Amino acid sequence: MVLGIDISTSLTGFAIMGDGQLLHHSAVDLRKQKGPFKKAIALREHLEDFFEAYQCNNDGGWGASKYPIEHIYIEQPLHMFMRGKSSAKTLSTLMTFNGIVSWIIYELFEIEPQYIAATSARKQCGIKVKRGEKAKEIVLKHLLDNEPAFHIDYTKYGNPVAGSYDKADAIVVAKAGFLIEQEEEDE
Repeated sequence: MVLGIDISTSLTGFAIMGDGQLLHHSAVDLRKQKGPFKKAIALREHLEDFFEAYQCNNDGGWGASKYPIEHIYIEQPLHMFMRGKSSAKTLSTLMTFNGIVSWIIYELFEIEPQYIAATSARKQCGIKVKRGEKAKEIVLKHLLDNEPAFHIDYTKYGNPVAGSYDKADAIVVAKAGFLIEQEEEDE
């Protein structure tokens, strides 16, 4: 199984794929947590739930699960400035937080996470974003149209609720990770 994560200091998305099927998707709202360490603790608690559900023997005994998470893919943080979206401080904060969460993942699962750029993950999943289009909206629409297990709620104004885009990005990362692992197995 593959765990895909879209790490952010405000909303972090998670998705689990097994045998090409979406098994889980969720988002953790970190906006009320102050500072990177409190945010990291909140994410660790969510990750511990995954660890218990997927890595431990669920028959009440000790030991390994029959269907453990074997691969973890994280959306690679931005490496360059995007006009109107990122500053040096924003990139630095995101890189620091990404490193903290990556270490928590390694420590908990004993799996070294792999990093994949958002553009590469979308390409791997066959999602095309034309110049000028908003990638997050294209990804969300693609998943709503093509992934039966993916569903979202809407605000009273008809907008996706907070966390919807983060879950969608995590699903794309997990699916891309799954496809990459399949390619490597086939070689």
